[in-house]
Amino acid sequence: MTIRMAHLREQGIDFAVFEADAPSHTDADRKRALAQLMAAAREQGLNVEKAALAFTEYGSTTYFGTPDLVRFLSTNWIPSWTHQLSI
Repeated sequence: MTIRMAHLREQGIDFAVFEADAPSHTDADRKRALAQLMAAAREQGLNVEKAALAFTEYGSTTYFGTPDLVRFLSTNWIPSWTHQLSI
């Protein structure tokens, strides 16, 4: 499976945004999916201090992850994918 992602640096923090959601759409499964994706990105040599999932819910882009990163993304970011992650 290939997941699009963005690996970015803002204000001295390396972060990743993954175009993915958990199949069950529950917070518990989203946390597990995010942890797995972060680990996979790190295995590929990317520095990931914070991360979030990005997915469409009720017709708009929704973010799930580190709370301050989610706030930043929801007001300042338009998805622009920089990498593909094979898992």
